[in-house]
Amino acid sequence: MLPVNTFKKALRSGQAQIGVWSTIPSPFVSELVGGAGYDWVLLDTEHTPNDVPLMLSQLQALAAAQPAQGRPASHAVVRPAWNDLVLIKRYLDLGVQTLLLPFVQNSDEAHAAVQAMRYAPEGIRGMGGSMRASNFGRTHDYIQRVTDELCLLVQVETAEALSNLESIANVEGVDGVFIGPADLSASLGYPGQPGHPEVTRIIDDAIRRIRACGKAPGILMTNEARARECLELGALFVAVALDTVLLRDALDSTAARFCAGTQAPAHSSPY
Repeated sequence: MLPVNTFKKALRSGQAQIGVWSTIPSPFVSELVGGAGYDWVLLDTEHTPNDVPLMLSQLQALAAAQPAQGRPASHAVVRPAWNDLVLIKRYLDLGVQTLLLPFVQNSDEAHAAVQAMRYAPEGIRGMGGSMRASNFGRTHDYIQRVTDELCLLVQVETAEALSNLESIANVEGVDGVFIGPADLSASLGYPGQPGHPEVTRIIDDAIRRIRACGKAPGILMTNEARARECLELGALFVAVALDTVLLRDALDSTAARFCAGTQAPAHSSPY
């Protein structure tokens, strides 16, 4: 049986989804993070030493996690290293239902991503055999039904991409547009300053523009007050924490309290 993409269904109904960004490429960590009960977990391969075989183990671990208080399992969102049809095919064949593709600059690149997600005649995704996504061939109507359960999110993270925002968002088959605050701030001339007032203003405007196109806006924002602002503006998939940052801060804080001569360093965050 083909699983329902509950994340995509929630976005389409306008129900905000709260996520966590996971950059530690370990199935053990994936299961730990999944047990927290976030709506979605981003499993990253763009800025981590991660690859396709390890991602399989992470997906299995996340599916095995048992969130407390009866929360449903967290939905896996995978970020390939690039908007590449071969990488897209490999992750889809693993059974990933939602992909977040980095550095989409224009409607042509968004359209190429849609094509890579779909079988012919609507796209160019290669036909696999008994792959994990179709329960090794046991889901006999997989090819006919899979498009309805796939969710495509594209990242807009440069000034050029912002100028093409509507044309990107309006591509049929794009379900959501993610604003990358770190790269965007650098592209706008404020490197390392994602909280600069001008960057904030532009991000706010982008969220409204994406919603006006009828698509779901998303962002990674670890500052709680700012994350809530983005949700109030209409952002629908918002990651509010990173596993590495949570671990780093807890370790540094504990060391500062117990280890003589140690002070917790002042951390700067690109989010």
